[in-house]
Amino acid sequence: MKILALELSSGQGSIAWLEDGRDNFVRTFANDRKHSGLFFENLQLCSRERGASDAIVVGIGPGSYAGVRIAIATAFGLRAASTAKLVGIPSICAMETAADEFCVIGDARRESFFFGKVSDGRLTDGPSLHSRLELEMKIRESNLPLYASEPLPQFAGATLAYPSARKLAEMARVQIDELPEPQSLEPIYLRAPHITVPKVAPMTASKR
Repeated sequence: MKILALELSSGQGSIAWLEDGRDNFVRTFANDRKHSGLFFENLQLCSRERGASDAIVVGIGPGSYAGVRIAIATAFGLRAASTAKLVGIPSICAMETAADEFCVIGDARRESFFFGKVSDGRLTDGPSLHSRLELEMKIRESNLPLYASEPLPQFAGATLAYPSARKLAEMARVQIDELPEPQSLEPIYLRAPHITVPKVAPMTASKR
């Protein structure tokens, strides 16, 4: 099976192509506004060298909302021109770590953080939102290796690591028969969307 994996949930993006169980194409690159074109440059190179895939797997976060949305939109565009199966896997399940069981934390903004626990490539707890004090308690209770894909000086025990397209592809190869193909893919939302309601202009008295 030919599997294309796209991962853009953190500051390090990656693309991988797995064919017959072997990594035939793996690229990592900076993933931010200054380097936004690197993803498409590497994807174009992969497409030229490898052609169409049988399956496309996307890391769906949590992490960079914009990055995950770009990866999802690209996957749907590629799938429209092929018969590839499209699946999504939480990005934090594909962290490049030496541990089979570990925890992942991240900054969820608004003075909150997320927590997730991964066992054998599957999310077994979370991702859930916590205050700093709540997260410190979760970390103590878990007593597992701790990783984050961005520096978090508040949590000195967290080791810097990034989700990997290569690991996503390998996970998809093993789990492909049990992963349902969704009608649509959405990033993992840590909280409900914040909607700002426009203010209603005050009524003014009509002129006579």
